[in-house]
Amino acid sequence: MTTERLVQPGADDVERAAEAALRPRRLEEFIGQRVVRDQLSLVLQAALGRGRAPDHVLLSGPPGLGKTTLAMIIAAELGAPLRLTSGPAIQHAGDLAAVLSSLEEGEVLFLDEIHRLARPAEELLYVAMEDFRVDVVVGKGAGASAIPLALPPFTVVGATTRAGLLPAPLRDRFGFTGHLDFYSAEELERVLVRSAQLLGVGLHADAASEVASRSRGTPRIANRLLRRVRDWAQVRGDGTLDLAAARAALDVYEVDDLGLDRLDRAVLTALCTRFGGGPVGLTTLAVAVGEEPETVETVAEPFLVREGLIGRTPRGRIAMPGAWAHLGLTPSVGGGDTLFG
Repeated sequence: MTTERLVQPGADDVERAAEAALRPRRLEEFIGQRVVRDQLSLVLQAALGRGRAPDHVLLSGPPGLGKTTLAMIIAAELGAPLRLTSGPAIQHAGDLAAVLSSLEEGEVLFLDEIHRLARPAEELLYVAMEDFRVDVVVGKGAGASAIPLALPPFTVVGATTRAGLLPAPLRDRFGFTGHLDFYSAEELERVLVRSAQLLGVGLHADAASEVASRSRGTPRIANRLLRRVRDWAQVRGDGTLDLAAARAALDVYEVDDLGLDRLDRAVLTALCTRFGGGPVGLTTLAVAVGEEPETVETVAEPFLVREGLIGRTPRGRIAMPGAWAHLGLTPSVGGGDTLFG
């Protein structure tokens, strides 16, 4: 089974604690996502000018791009308290009712993974977002009655990695929707320079460029790799985060020049050398690399497909020309890449 990956875009509680010191506190400090940042700035400034809570905000996009950070920035820009919870944490409508009924006026409620809200909680949230009201059910069965409870104006900030799973009634109640895209290498270099300053380490420009190029367009991964380079420089180097230290550290952690790790390369190698470039079924490919099919499909494939290294076809997975080139192999005659010739 796969152990924790250095290049995974998600984060656990320990990782989030390490990220806390590196998060920007204001919109002007937030690097990248220029369109979303400018649009959000207008929404917040207009709300402050009117002295009212802004429209509800929905942020979508892959993990690790800054949705939680933006939610915290929204609260900071409004000078309002922030309440954090998530879809999986709210299993019943009563759980959400308890949260909503305790909100203060102008408070920002951040719902991470909002697409995973239970259906009864979704329906309760519809009314709360639109009418600032929650119906508290008293009693059971035929004698049950709903007592409306007025809520103070508040702002919901929802975050999702799968916007397509949100039901239309919930999606329509967000006045502003922003989609976060992957970062360019230049933007990641700026993220790394800022993070190095906050960590109190000197980062050479060529080292920042090297780390950025292996970070899969994701600030969370870039900051994680930076901390590993810092560790290597402290333990095996002279404390200097230069190009040599960056390359040596990332070699130790098996992150190659495209940002691929052991699992990624295992999938490509099996596809090219064992199956002649495909097509090959997901289950067969997973067995070949010693992983569960779900792990290959959800952990390795998204980045490999995005980078044009593998393709999905009705007949199975195939190796694209870039996969052969990255592994230094000659494409198999009649292999999967010929389907795209």
